[in-house]
Amino acid sequence: MRPVAIFRFSPTEGPGYFADWLDARGLPWRFVAVDAGDAVPADAGDFSGIAMMGGPMSVNDPSPWGRPLDDLLRDAVAQRVPVLGHCLGGQLFAKALGAPVSRAPVPEIGWLHVDVCDAGARRDWFGGLPRFAAFQWHYDAFELPSMATRVLTNGFCRNQGYVVDDIHIGLQCHVEMTRALVESWLATGARELPAASTATLQSASDMRRDLGPRLDALNAVADGIYARWARGLRS
Repeated sequence: MRPVAIFRFSPTEGPGYFADWLDARGLPWRFVAVDAGDAVPADAGDFSGIAMMGGPMSVNDPSPWGRPLDDLLRDAVAQRVPVLGHCLGGQLFAKALGAPVSRAPVPEIGWLHVDVCDAGARRDWFGGLPRFAAFQWHYDAFELPSMATRVLTNGFCRNQGYVVDDIHIGLQCHVEMTRALVESWLATGARELPAASTATLQSASDMRRDLGPRLDALNAVADGIYARWARGLRS
C-alpha cells in the first residue's frame, strides 16, 4: 500500500495520536517535514492519503512550500486522494480550494466544545455525537470552500470543520492530541496563556485539569474521524 503523507510545518506539531492510529492498524506513512526543508511532492497519486498537522504560522505568510502544497492538494482532490487537515492543515486545505483565511473573531486556546452541525457527518464521521470537547489553539479561521459542507461549529468560530466530496476533511480544532503534545505546547506557548481562564482562552492549569479523561474522550472522537477518512485511502 502507498504511504500516507504526513506534513509537518513546525517541530512542535508532530503527528501525535494520528501516527499512533496509523501504526496500530499497520498503515504505512511518510513524514514530510517542510519546516526542516523537505520538498513538497509533486504527485498526490504517490500516496494513499495526505494529512497535514498544525503550526503557529498563518497560511497567508510567505513560504517556499505554500504554492507547491496548494498544487498538491488540488491534485489530491482531482485524483480523489483523501486529504485530512488539522488546524493549520484545515486552513491550508481551505485556501488551496479558494476559500479565504483570516483572523478569527476571537482566538481559541484550550478545551472548547464544538457542535456537529450536519446530520450525515454526525452519523458517518463522529459516531453519532452531537457535541464534543476539542482542543483548540488558533488565531486564524477559514471560510468554507465552495464545494465543502460545514460539519462542525461553535459560538466563537462558525467554521470548525468541513467535508469535501465525502472523503476529505478539514478541521479548525485539534483531535490528534496526546499528553506529550499538550505539555509541549503549554511549554512553548506559555506566553500566550492567561493567568485565569476566559470563555475562549484557558490557563495552563485548567487545560491540565482532568487531562487523562479528556484525552481519552478526544481519542475516541479521533478514532471515528480517522476510520471514516481511511475508508477512502488508495491502495
